[in-house]
Amino acid sequence: MTTNYHISNYCKIENNSLQVNGTTVLEMKDVLFPEFIKNASKAIELEYPKFFKMDNLSKLAFLGAEAILKNNINLDIENNIALVFANKASSLDTDVKYQESISDKENYFPSPAVFVYTLPNICVGEISIKNQLKTENAFFVFDDFKAEFMSDYTSYLLESGKAEKVLCGWVEFYKNDYKAFVYLVEKSGTTAHNKEVIQTLYNK
Repeated sequence: MTTNYHISNYCKIENNSLQVNGTTVLEMKDVLFPEFIKNASKAIELEYPKFFKMDNLSKLAFLGAEAILKNNINLDIENNIALVFANKASSLDTDVKYQESISDKENYFPSPAVFVYTLPNICVGEISIKNQLKTENAFFVFDDFKAEFMSDYTSYLLESGKAEKVLCGWVEFYKNDYKAFVYLVEKSGTTAHNKEVIQTLYNK
């Protein structure tokens, strides 16, 4: 028997705007990503020094996750929340920066701090570390956002008992072009969890 699950919370970050459950938390004009994400972290009262050492993709995913989880997770107990994320460019934004650091023979300086972020699933790891999650997690790379896959894979995790909740996300960052759509699926909530609703929220 299939259990009915719902999207209890969602967050969108794009065009210098941060929205949580359809409400605009922060909107800025004529600023670059570093300034926007710094102000966005203040807007959700994020206190996590390591955040500012992350690459841009991880900052985007981490902020979207924290905007939801900060009020929906108890670090004093084990939280059975799986993570399912995806994007198109993988970690290409960081890959390019790392490549540049090793291409110049006269200024050869490969940075371990940059190299660490040359895998896209590192952003999922950052979320897991912060929230002490020891659960299923996956990061997929697709040509575009696939609502049906996200819906089906999430339903499998929930119905098989591998997780009680699933935090899903599309997080894309390449050359200052970015978008994050992160949402939490669980039993509680009023918004139906299916591919049509997911696609509508993504496009909204």
